[in-house]
Amino acid sequence: MTRRVTVVALLTALVAALLAPTASAAPQYRNYVSLGDSFVSGPFIPLQRLDPLSCFKSTQNYPSVLARELKIANFTDISCGGAQTKDMAGVQSGIPGQSVPQFSALKATTDLVTVSIGGNDIGFSDIILSCAAKSVLDPLGAPCKASYGDELAQRVDATAPKVAAVLAGIKQRSPNAKIVVVGYLRILPPSGGCWPVVPISRGDVPYLDGVQKLLNGMLGAQAQAAGATFVNPYDISLGRDTCAAPWDKWVEGIIPTSIAFPVHPNARGMAAVGEQVAAALGAGSATTELAGV
Repeated sequence: MTRRVTVVALLTALVAALLAPTASAAPQYRNYVSLGDSFVSGPFIPLQRLDPLSCFKSTQNYPSVLARELKIANFTDISCGGAQTKDMAGVQSGIPGQSVPQFSALKATTDLVTVSIGGNDIGFSDIILSCAAKSVLDPLGAPCKASYGDELAQRVDATAPKVAAVLAGIKQRSPNAKIVVVGYLRILPPSGGCWPVVPISRGDVPYLDGVQKLLNGMLGAQAQAAGATFVNPYDISLGRDTCAAPWDKWVEGIIPTSIAFPVHPNARGMAAVGEQVAAALGAGSATTELAGV
């Protein structure tokens, strides 16, 4: 009798498990807004969107990848190339068609926000151009480090309260939103480099890589302080930098080997970041899916 009762109980439990509704692996988001700069928008990556064209937003950028992964129909990408923290609450100057602050896309009903910002606040483009020019006469030295010294670390520190203000502004406008701060993909290898293919002097490669680590570290600290989630693509992109082989790289060099803006993510890099963010939100698997990107 006892054995029969045990068997019946086990069968009942098994049937109940099979008939129970399957819980979703990830929360269901309905209203997603993407904020940020050109490492979000994806300049030159096909196909480029027209809203506005001057922001250089790609349909293959990481927010678009994420929206498809999470099956979010109501998706607003208001990221724009050249954006700084001040352009979240203010109108970005010099961008025809971008006539509203990025924060204008945030609503009370917004339940997911991703943001990548801060690189232009420290002068990303000017740093790359300046260091490339200085490398011509001193490819084995560290002329950029000699020129900037601790200034770039100070710029990162000065950007921290601006990022904090951005996160506070998001929370104010979309109090129920899940906020994900997304860092920057690795641009340079830890050492050595590949001058002249990427014209950064050998001694400046670890220096600039260190600055990028400081920037991503600052973004992570601000995300933690604000109660937001931090996703750091830098951590998964070793060997995927501007010096990698064309089929391996996720960030293009000065002369791109795939269709993307120089020293910016290509479609593979964007796909990798989108999958990493999806995994952080409980959907997909960054460890298995990124291997084939």
